[in-house]
Amino acid sequence: MLYVNQAGLVERIDTFPLGFMIGLEPDIADFVAYREMNLTAGEGVVLYTDGITEAFNEQKKPYGLDRLCEMVSQHWSRSAKEIQDAIIEDLRRHIGTRKLQDDITLLVIKQRA
Repeated sequence: MLYVNQAGLVERIDTFPLGFMIGLEPDIADFVAYREMNLTAGEGVVLYTDGITEAFNEQKKPYGLDRLCEMVSQHWSRSAKEIQDAIIEDLRRHIGTRKLQDDITLLVIKQRA
C-alpha cells in the first residue's frame, strides 16, 4: 500500500503484517488485522497487487515499485481516475507486446478537498 500526502510525496506502507494472501487459505479470519488512517484533503492511498510491480517487459525487467511510486507522485495533482489511467497506460507501454502473467488490481483513493 502507498500513502500519498497532498504534495504527492509517496510513503510505502508494508501491509504484509496486516493480513494473509487471499486464496491461499479458505478462512483467513485469524490472520487479518487492520490499520486505520484518517485522510485529509488531497491525501490518499494506492492499493495494488504484485501483478503490477512484477509485470515484465520484453527485456524481462519488472515494472517495479519504484516506477509505480514515481507515477503516483508525478500524477498526484490529477483525479484518482486519471492517476489510475496514467499508471495503467504506463504499465501497458512497459510490457509492450508481452502478455501479463498475473492479474492486476489498482485502486487509487484520494480525499477530495
